[in-house]
Amino acid sequence: MDDTHFSHARQTMVDCQIRPTKVTDEAIIDAFATVPREAFVGRNQRAIAYVDEDLPLPGGRCMMEPMVMARMIQALQVSKGDNVLVIGAATGYGTAILAKLAGSVIAVETRAQMVEKAQETLVSIGTDNAVAIKGRLTEGFAMEGPYDAILVEGAVETVPERILKQLGNGGRLVAVWRPADAAAGVASVWTMAGDDFVRKPLFDAQVPVLDEFRCRREFVF
Repeated sequence: MDDTHFSHARQTMVDCQIRPTKVTDEAIIDAFATVPREAFVGRNQRAIAYVDEDLPLPGGRCMMEPMVMARMIQALQVSKGDNVLVIGAATGYGTAILAKLAGSVIAVETRAQMVEKAQETLVSIGTDNAVAIKGRLTEGFAMEGPYDAILVEGAVETVPERILKQLGNGGRLVAVWRPADAAAGVASVWTMAGDDFVRKPLFDAQVPVLDEFRCRREFVF
């Protein structure tokens, strides 16, 4: 498939998946219309890169469907000078979108092959304000904080306080909150309220839970 085909598929994604689902920020729409989603998947998946569903990736990761990712990114309210953290970045597609909107983006992923793929792809499409780093997802990346916005690319049963504390004053974290055994998740935004963090539900979302963010199960004898 040539660039013309992918360009058409990208515009169709924007017109049919993103615009009709309450995504109104033109900067976000422009980012989705210009970042080549097909570059962030393997060759065998490029033909389906723009379908309106999660795309499975190696190692149990997935690329979230465009509509869910776009609405989550819109909830982050990212501005040009913002410092952003992406957790569970996989091959870097969400990172590339955010790099169009923010000042700088740090992408954390545990799988070395995905970190390498993400970094290579970001460089190949000319993204020079984002970097992919190998690290534990539940640790975040405090040394480059505080962050104005944090995106977790996947569902979580819990968000460790050490990640929330990497938010700067007025910062926002967006993830899909999906308690153990819940039939569906809820995309949510976490913000500071007084001395505590509060979660505000946004919309329902079917996104797989990241293994690193599952609660420990307690055995009852």
